[in-house]
Amino acid sequence: MGVKSTPTQERIGRVGQRRQVVIPREMLDTLNIREGDFVAFAQTRNGVLIKPRRMVDPDDVLTLEESALVKKAEREMREGKFVSLAQLRHDLDRPHSRRRRKTA
Repeated sequence: MGVKSTPTQERIGRVGQRRQVVIPREMLDTLNIREGDFVAFAQTRNGVLIKPRRMVDPDDVLTLEESALVKKAEREMREGKFVSLAQLRHDLDRPHSRRRRKTA
């Protein structure tokens, strides 16, 4: 015998002209849903299930190597090993002298 889940408290919303449904603020806050977030809809025997859905662009996913570099950089920043953006720009704008080693 399975366990039945029951809604914590039923709320009433209204369907607007363009099929928009207002989700009660308490539910949005509880589920950490913000304006612009995605939600998934599933038709069930008793109605419609709406679930938060986190969408990730495959181009935004780091490779293992990139993730390791980010973790290393975060660790170095916590240790105080960093330069300011102004210093980085200064260093990049400074012309580098091309010294060549003298060989015998």
